[in-house]
Amino acid sequence: MRIILLRHGESLGNVDELAYCRTPDHSLPLTALGEAQAARAGADLRALLGDEPVAAYVSPYVRTVGTFRLLDLPAVQRCVPEPRLREQDWGNLQDPDEQQVQKRLRHEFGHFFYRLPHGESGADVDDRVASFLSELEHRVARDPHHPDTAVVVSHGLTVRLLCRRAFSWSIDLFESLSNPAHCDPRVLTRVGDAWTLDRPFEQWRPSPDGTHQV
Repeated sequence: MRIILLRHGESLGNVDELAYCRTPDHSLPLTALGEAQAARAGADLRALLGDEPVAAYVSPYVRTVGTFRLLDLPAVQRCVPEPRLREQDWGNLQDPDEQQVQKRLRHEFGHFFYRLPHGESGADVDDRVASFLSELEHRVARDPHHPDTAVVVSHGLTVRLLCRRAFSWSIDLFESLSNPAHCDPRVLTRVGDAWTLDRPFEQWRPSPDGTHQV
């Protein structure tokens, strides 16, 4: 079983934080650079996959759906919009001053446990990606028609948390890791009961508990 994890291409919210005050998070589109990143990633994935059949699970946000479309993967046998793979819910972001306050508090208290007002904590996202991963493993094991490889197009924090669940990383380790770059894939491979990761995430600071990622 193999899962190719891909963060969406650069979006408007990545270059203009005030865009969240004008446009709902789920509706933010890709930038021109984000579209180019997705197209380049598509060429790399087509070379990696060849004619191998794959299933795709895509966050229903505009930027992730747009990224998947630009990947242009002809071997996809099924494409499933998967809300459990959506971005962390930040609640209401119409007030730019409050947006900065919440980002500061989240950084101070920790990205995993701090719950945003009217939104989610990282722990909430962790719960839903755990449900998704368990269901996907079950599908691959039980459904002979489900491809052994799945492409997951999601968001930076969501991708890291999916790996945290697969490897049982500590919270300290998770919080020390940086998001993958836009359209920079990570490949999870499962042999027996063990997962492997093709490349590590960068650590922006040492893990306080001294653990190191897989």
